Amino acid sequence: MSRSVLVLNATFEPLSLVSVRRAIVLLLRDKAELVEATERMLHSANEALPEPLVIRLTRYVRLPHRSVPPTRSAVILRDAYTCQYCGDTPGKHSLTVDHVIPRCRGGDHSWTNLATACKRCNCRKGGMSPREAGMKLIRRPFEPTYVALVLLSNPTAASRWETMMDAAF
Repeated sequence: MSRSVLVLNATFEPLSLVSVRRAIVLLLRDKAELVEATERMLHSANEALPEPLVIRLTRYVRLPHRSVPPTRSAVILRDAYTCQYCGDTPGKHSLTVDHVIPRCRGGDHSWTNLATACKRCNCRKGGMSPREAGMKLIRRPFEPTYVALVLLSNPTAASRWETMMDAAF
């Protein structure tokens, strides 16, 4: 499995995850500095470098607001693989994405109208609103930031970033 390297902006804000190869290129071109590495060494003909875990860009990169489309994977990731009606965590393949206000009733396909549901709850709710079905959402659907999804997609990177922020403050 390919390892991911967390890329931080010059201000230590998480930006993205990149491959180890891409991180090495950024380091060798002095576009980034090593923040944290594994004990494993990577060898070339002339050099030996520690395998990076976290790198920080040397110059601040201003990024436009990045919105993420509400795909099935992203909605399930945002909701932490948990049914938003009963709280069950049956696994990614047993979860569905439910339109809180059904599309047949004018509901849209947006972050604020999509929630993760287990098959049982989605079937029970059907084409009704949660109130009509006598069901209540555990958490109101929201649009996550790009950075939040990056960190949610890699718990190791998220924990390393939290550790660095705790040490900084």
